[in-house]
Amino acid sequence: MTVKIDKADRVAVVTIDRPQARNAVDAATALALYEGFLALEADDAIDVMILTGAEAAFCAGFDLKTAADGSAASWIAAVDIPEDWTDPVAQPLAGPMGPSRLMLSKPVIAAIEGPAVAGGMELAAWCDMRVMAQGAVMGVYCRRWGVPLIDGGTVRLPQLVGQGRANDLILTGRPVDAAEAQAIGLADRVVLQGQALPAARELALSLTRFPQGCMRADHLSARNPPAALAKALRREWMSAAMFAAEGRSGAARFAGGQGRSGRFDDL
Repeated sequence: MTVKIDKADRVAVVTIDRPQARNAVDAATALALYEGFLALEADDAIDVMILTGAEAAFCAGFDLKTAADGSAASWIAAVDIPEDWTDPVAQPLAGPMGPSRLMLSKPVIAAIEGPAVAGGMELAAWCDMRVMAQGAVMGVYCRRWGVPLIDGGTVRLPQLVGQGRANDLILTGRPVDAAEAQAIGLADRVVLQGQALPAARELALSLTRFPQGCMRADHLSARNPPAALAKALRREWMSAAMFAAEGRSGAARFAGGQGRSGRFDDL
C-alpha cells in the first residue's frame, strides 16, 4: 500500500508512502490518491484533508523510472481528457498524479517537508493551503527532462504567484526554498523542519470549528468556475504530446542516474 489515510477529529491525513522513491507517484499510487480523495470528499465524518509524504519528503513528482520503461503508458492513456469534459465537480476525472483534476468542496492542506518538485509541486499547488517546513524545496524540476506540466501546474502557479513569477519558475525550473515560497505566495505558512504535519493538523482542526456549509460555499466561490478550470486543464493537457517527443528520453536519462538530488549541472 503506497497511500495511507488516517482519520481523527474530522481531519484526514493522506500520506504518500513510497520513501524509497522520495514519494514519487507511480500509476498505482496516482489511482489510490484519486480514489482516496474522492472517498474522503463523500465521507460525512471528515471536514478537512491534509496531503503529505512519508519520511521527510513530500513528493518528487511522477516516477520517471516507470515513464522510462513504458510501464506508465497505460495509465497516461487512461487519464486522457475527453472533449466533452466541462465540470470537474460533477464529472470527477483523474490526472496523471491522481487528484490533480478534482475540484473538492472540502479544503485540502499540503504539509511539505523535503522536496515538492515537478508533479509534486503540482500536487502542492492543487491543495488549497500549503504549510512548508524550513529545508523543504519546490521547483519545476521536470524542466530538465522535457517532461511537461500536465497536472495543473501551468494553470495554478500563475494564480498563486502571479504571471511573472510563474514564468520564472516554469521556464527555469529552479529550486524555491521555504522563505522564498512564502514571500511569493506559494507557501502560506513556514514552520521549523519536521513540524509541517503538526502545524497543518493544527490549522485543519481550526477549520473544523467553523460552520462548514458557509465556509465551503465561500471557498468554492473564490475559485475558478468549474467550467473555466476544465477548459484550462484541457488546454494544458495538449502538452502531453511533448512527452513522446522529449520526455521519454529525458526520463531515461533520469533513470540512468542523471540529475539526482536536484542537480542541474549534469544534464
